Amino acid sequence: MRQDNPLKDIGIVVMLILLSVLGAIIGVQLLTTLGVTPNTSIIGALLAMLLARMPMKAFQRYRSVHTQNLAQTAISSATFGAANSLLMPIAVPWVMGQPQLVLPMFVGVSAAMLLDAYLLYRLFDTRVFPASNAWPPGVAAAEAIKAGDKGGKQAWLLVVGIVGGVAGSMLKIPMAAFGTAFIGNIWALSMFGIGLLLRAYSEPIAGIDINANYIPHGVMVGAGLVALIQVVQVIRSKKTDNSGYSSPDSEVRKALGLGSVGYVLIAALLALAAGLWSEMSLPMLLLFIVYAAFAAFVHELIVGIAAMHSGWFPAFAVALITLIIGILIGFPPLALCVLTGFTAATGPAFADMGYDLKAGFVLRGHGKNLQEELWGRRIQLIAALIAFVVAIPVVWYAHYSYFAQDLLPPVARVYAKTIQAGAEPGIAMSLLIWAIPGAIIQLIGGPKRQLGVLLATGLLINNAAAGWAIIAGIVLRLIISRVWGERGRTPMEVMAAGFIAGDALYSFFHSIFASGAKK
Repeated sequence: MRQDNPLKDIGIVVMLILLSVLGAIIGVQLLTTLGVTPNTSIIGALLAMLLARMPMKAFQRYRSVHTQNLAQTAISSATFGAANSLLMPIAVPWVMGQPQLVLPMFVGVSAAMLLDAYLLYRLFDTRVFPASNAWPPGVAAAEAIKAGDKGGKQAWLLVVGIVGGVAGSMLKIPMAAFGTAFIGNIWALSMFGIGLLLRAYSEPIAGIDINANYIPHGVMVGAGLVALIQVVQVIRSKKTDNSGYSSPDSEVRKALGLGSVGYVLIAALLALAAGLWSEMSLPMLLLFIVYAAFAAFVHELIVGIAAMHSGWFPAFAVALITLIIGILIGFPPLALCVLTGFTAATGPAFADMGYDLKAGFVLRGHGKNLQEELWGRRIQLIAALIAFVVAIPVVWYAHYSYFAQDLLPPVARVYAKTIQAGAEPGIAMSLLIWAIPGAIIQLIGGPKRQLGVLLATGLLINNAAAGWAIIAGIVLRLIISRVWGERGRTPMEVMAAGFIAGDALYSFFHSIFASGAKK
């Protein structure tokens, strides 16, 4: 039985618009002042829950868990969309002294953001991005909403987890990483944890700065290319058994075909609007368009895969890799500026859409009623698109004020400096050498485990505490499974969702206060 469309209720639509404005402001403010973008899904869900508790008939509409799911979808989409997909890309030409590029870049990345979210909607619950995989922040949001609705033992477990998440975060323990270890694929998360620890201790123990030697970047290049080949194999697969997935393999082919065409068109329009035709020969211009579209496409897939398994996505780092390769190809600085903004815009909206759809998937009963699941997923897409459309004018209105005060995303300065510095000697060889083990590890793990991509993700992030938290969580998970078996699984996962939610809540409010103090 298809559920009613909540978006026919003007009160719910107004709530989504207001949450989207709030999310966009939060994203812009925190990215420019602190360089981070918090996960606001839990905030949206909690605000909807608070509205539902208001003793007035007008607020009863917010008691539905599906309405609360739309609330968290809208605010998180607006936050990541405004900060990562819109503001950060247009900051790159500003930093490079090319303000005339800001408007064409803004139009291009806005289109890329909308396409990004739509593609994840089409690819969700396929062989490439199964709904049954971890998507940890989505599970945390869903469990919080369920606990608020039902109460009981599960609610108390979640509350204990949230309190533990907040307390651990106050003690500088990355509780989101710890909680993720109880939810995700053990093999993928083990490689992620190993990557984090290798990055943190390679220099103090072995005297090797793996980041300065571009080792993580090379590993990601090799793993990413193999991951792309594995996706292509899914596209070409003739298998007809799609049990366990709500979308067939043919949907993957159609979605990726649409994405390829869309990214080529956006890259071509960006190149023309930016005047790249006056700086490059026709063959070089065509090469740029093809490479930019390919880089955006691969960036999206890698970020999505990392987010699906670990809850972390190295969007900025992977965009830096595509930039370095663009430098090695020989594109001029203006073209590199466009390339960086375009590729960086794809991925964050894609990954965040996956989190939101996972939350909806859990709340709708894990897809047991296929018609209801597909209908609910479509409503979530509309809510996300509302959020993105609201974020576009908010960012455009706000960007000049922030830029005029020299409040720019720190990573935009990194990209600009990289473009201005050009290729360092030995980068190409390092990328080539380290791409080989990255490719081999990814090949061994296969498309379900994504060992190479997750190892490279860990290597790109300098966070020793997160590495230890993941390893400790995996060990504890194995012990619980050994002692209590299947009986311990559900309580363990609910507590883990609480850890992730508590970490998100603490990070959000800590960032807000830190931002205010910095002002």
